[in-house]
Amino acid sequence: MRIVTTHKNTDFDALASVIAATIIYPDAIPVLPAIVNPNVKAFLSLHKDIFNLYAPNEIDLDKVKTLIVVDANNWSRLDQKIQPLRQRDDLEILIWDHHMKNMDISSSWMCREEMGANITLMIRRLKAENKSLTPMQATLFLTGLYEDTGNLTFSSSKAEDASAAAYLLRNRADLKILGSLLRPVYGERQKQILFEMLKTEKRTKLNGYRVSFNAVSITGHVGNLSLVVQMYKEILNVDAAFGIFDITDKDKCCIIGRSDTDGINIGAIMRQLGGGGHPGAGSAMLRHVMVEDIQKRIIHIIEKGQKPSLLISDLMTCPVFSVTSDTPMETVAFMLREKGCTGVPVINDGRIVGIISRRDFRKVRKDSQLKAPVRAYMSTNVIKIEADKSPMQAVNLMVRHDIGRLPVISDGKLAGIITRSDAMVFFYDMLPD
Repeated sequence: MRIVTTHKNTDFDALASVIAATIIYPDAIPVLPAIVNPNVKAFLSLHKDIFNLYAPNEIDLDKVKTLIVVDANNWSRLDQKIQPLRQRDDLEILIWDHHMKNMDISSSWMCREEMGANITLMIRRLKAENKSLTPMQATLFLTGLYEDTGNLTFSSSKAEDASAAAYLLRNRADLKILGSLLRPVYGERQKQILFEMLKTEKRTKLNGYRVSFNAVSITGHVGNLSLVVQMYKEILNVDAAFGIFDITDKDKCCIIGRSDTDGINIGAIMRQLGGGGHPGAGSAMLRHVMVEDIQKRIIHIIEKGQKPSLLISDLMTCPVFSVTSDTPMETVAFMLREKGCTGVPVINDGRIVGIISRRDFRKVRKDSQLKAPVRAYMSTNVIKIEADKSPMQAVNLMVRHDIGRLPVISDGKLAGIITRSDAMVFFYDMLPD
């Protein structure tokens, strides 16, 4: 007997991968974990009979000769009732997975490659074998692909994900149905939890990032807590947020993290807690722990964390062209045109006292005002950044303060300047080889 299964808290990418495996391996029996994502649960309430899914307790494990694992590579992520197979030496194991960390399942064969969605790897095989898909299958597969890539907007998305999406649309995937499947489950309990979190919100600075931790006690199962944490992060406008949900009746804690900065890798943090995820999102489940200890551990991980692979010092312009505060405005205007820059720092005695930009020249109404010194028109609220910070931190500061350039400081002295143009080089991956 062959069975195909996936991770607990099954999402649409995992479900789609299970169904795709049954097309690639027609004799494989699809076995779904007992715990699935709320959106998946709602979908299966209408479509379960179409896919003929089995529960783990419906399988005689003694008869299983081949185990196919999709969208996972770690035994702890599989359903508890599948765990006895771990002791089998005669078991053939095949793995399809797009996660590249913490693998502990020894396989006979595997397709393991970094990709935005696991279903993309399986579509590659389906296309190669010219397998036909029903509109329902194509829609489910596209739902999984869109969910794991954020509609192809997540940084983990690859060109092949987009190609797979196009292939599924050609196979009559229905975008209207897909939209309804991915609608977040956000009900009264989620609203109450979010409200409680906002009432007790606290923010702290870690390695220059604004981070919020919030612990909430809950009982029983509450779906889609990840959406609650995402909304919490957006409302507080922080770089990263961690929801620590103390499930009191089960003596365990669910930790969910969300980040929009490359300096706080949520997936890496959660892997150190025994969970997993991607750079911007992840979770972990811990038993018999104190909430305070979890927060301290996360703070420790962030504080000792790795430096970003690309630093502002790699992008900044140096040496820095600057002027003094008594420089006439007409002189600055000429220098800006000659140098081809949009703004410069104003420095007196080695100290930054302001920034003068082309935008500041809009305040000049008369020719006679061009004789005035820079100090009359410069911006004195100077937002600076350290040279060892990441480009994403610079971008966040520019967006937050609506500014086009940041003086870069090293050892308390001006080391360079980073501009919006430099940020675009970073964003669009136009760095020199």
